Amino acid sequence: MNVSEAIQSRRSIKYFDPAHRMPASVRTRLLSLALLSPTAFNIQNWRFVAVESPAVRQEIRKAAWDQPQITDASLLLVLCMDLMAWSRSPERYWQHAPEDIRNQLVPEIRDFYRDDEQLQRDEGMRSCGIAAQSLMLAAQEAGYDSCALDGFDFKRVAHLIQLPDDHEICMIITIGKALRPPWPRAGQLSLDEVFFVDHFPGNDN
Repeated sequence: MNVSEAIQSRRSIKYFDPAHRMPASVRTRLLSLALLSPTAFNIQNWRFVAVESPAVRQEIRKAAWDQPQITDASLLLVLCMDLMAWSRSPERYWQHAPEDIRNQLVPEIRDFYRDDEQLQRDEGMRSCGIAAQSLMLAAQEAGYDSCALDGFDFKRVAHLIQLPDDHEICMIITIGKALRPPWPRAGQLSLDEVFFVDHFPGNDN
């Protein structure tokens, strides 16, 4: 399956086969591909929590409006962001770069993010969003279905996964084998409604 086919065939699946078990090798491959997702300054500020405990999954399902995919998906990933990744030995993000590049960029990382909590959070959301799409397309290629969701009690789930204070949750990704086909696409906007050249229509001054 090429990238275009994966994009076209990927749909948000709500009902998964609870009996299916994803091989550990497949999970490792999906996560390894997600680690290739780009992040600003290469700070790799995403963190992935795979929830395997049936008891914890049941509690998350309670915190997610009783959505069945929480307990039935083969892989339940809570995508989190380390808000302080920029400050955690940032030289390791550029350890294999030429020395002049490393000496330039590492101080810039600290200068860019220091004292800007909004930027730290925004960067985490951007990074997790890109990683989430990488995960879902890799899953599609591997013959799995997926769904990204934010319909849950973030504080409750943070407590359940023992989220550190300087981290936040971005979303949950469920991956597994679909029990039923998705609904027809509900209504995609046309390209001319969302794509503009140079400026938004009507703003000519």
